Amino acid sequence: MRKISAIGCAVFLFSVLAQAQIPTGGNVFFGYSYSRGNAFTHNFAPPPNPANASINMNGWAASVEGKYLPWIGVVADFDWHYGSRGVTQCTPPGCTSTSPFRLNASRHELMFGPRASVSIGRYTPFAQLLIGLAHQTDSGRGTTNSDTTFATAIGGGLDYKLIKGVAWRAQMDSIHSHFFGSAQNDLRFSTGIVFRF
Repeated sequence: MRKISAIGCAVFLFSVLAQAQIPTGGNVFFGYSYSRGNAFTHNFAPPPNPANASINMNGWAASVEGKYLPWIGVVADFDWHYGSRGVTQCTPPGCTSTSPFRLNASRHELMFGPRASVSIGRYTPFAQLLIGLAHQTDSGRGTTNSDTTFATAIGGGLDYKLIKGVAWRAQMDSIHSHFFGSAQNDLRFSTGIVFRF
């Protein structure tokens, strides 16, 4: 189903670009971002350690949108999140003792896709479908591993106009990725300032 959505999104995106080569307007967003994700421990210690550890990740998100029609635009979206947590390793032989260590994770995504929006007074709700790449690096106990994967995001948000050309945004996206052979579906919440042009 996701492959069909990705193909449909690409066809729609290229048809919009074919009709209008130069954007008639758009916006730039930058702000704080939070995501709950997984950090993977299997390369840092042998079983029976957990395969992954859930982690709170804070960071930032940014996007640029070019408007090709009054209600449709094309978005380039980038984010970077960081987080860490304590993990307890069972020490062989026999797992008679435990050895705690700190697991650090860094994840970022670069995605593109269409965004539909409509202005209603001071409010501009929008919905978007993004496709791109995600990269994650996990480190702990002197070991580092990383993985890059295909990623998709479905979400939307609301802009509130503060003054002419400036708005405040709240946005939520569901991001699907597949790190280290395991599928993830993580929510990303972002909020910050929007400059319209």
